[in-house]
Amino acid sequence: MILCFDIGGTSIKIAEAFGLDDIRPTIRVPTPARDFTAFTAVLQSAIDAAPERPDCLAFSIAGVIDPETGLATVANIPCLSGRPLRADLETALGLPVVLGNDADCFALAEAAIGAGRGHAVVFGIILGTGVGGGIVVRGQLINDGAGSGGGFAGEWGHGPVAQRIVGDTVLPAFPCGCGQTGCLDAVCSARGMEKLHLALGGAARTAEDIIAAWQAEEPAASRTIAIWLDLLSGPLAMVQNMLGAGIMAAGGGLSNARPLIDALDKAVRARILQRLSRPLIVQAQCPIEPGLVGAAVLGLNRKRDG
Repeated sequence: MILCFDIGGTSIKIAEAFGLDDIRPTIRVPTPARDFTAFTAVLQSAIDAAPERPDCLAFSIAGVIDPETGLATVANIPCLSGRPLRADLETALGLPVVLGNDADCFALAEAAIGAGRGHAVVFGIILGTGVGGGIVVRGQLINDGAGSGGGFAGEWGHGPVAQRIVGDTVLPAFPCGCGQTGCLDAVCSARGMEKLHLALGGAARTAEDIIAAWQAEEPAASRTIAIWLDLLSGPLAMVQNMLGAGIMAAGGGLSNARPLIDALDKAVRARILQRLSRPLIVQAQCPIEPGLVGAAVLGLNRKRDG
């Protein structure tokens, strides 16, 4: 049995995994974000309550692990940042630990039991609070390294690649939280879409309202979404030409708008080298919390590989 944890800034979700077809979510508890001793005590309580001693502990975390140093950066859980997290958890809990970034775990979940089933290469796309992703090749993360985590491969939302000139429109240089200027994360996330709409002369609106107005064919929203699609589709087509993904599964808040994902799919397929008559970008389909499923895949792979 693999004991799985989906670690968020406000809560920890827990599941027991006996196989990919038998993942049992149990409880959700508050995250002790500033006290590592309290944090590990919560995990220990879950271990003690499990029906049997786990083979390993598998984590999905909203952060990244430096593959060279093993140090974690988890912005919304300060007690985890700056630690050699895998080693510290194994020492505190006395069990093997595997770690995965939340976007990577989303991609693993889609590859295992979601939209990516049957595809050798799956790109999980996050379109929500941020723009990110994860890459799965033949059931494993492309950067899998003995469960050491990572979270850097697949992060197509960061890097100064966003166009500044779209048709006859000149866009501002949007700064990104990563410290760079011109990231897709800064202009094409949900908050980015809202900033883009304002920059194009529209009123202050939520991303959900902009999408609804676009579907109602309002001119200002239609212009915003047309530019948003142009900004995203070129870089995403380049990613597809590099990866040759069989499917791109989209998650995050913006992916809930099916017409928006359909429009993005059409725009990307028009720009890639391969001519596909079927959808490439589809809504995520994993029926269980993807963080827990992705963590389960990490743990089950570790058990299989010894």
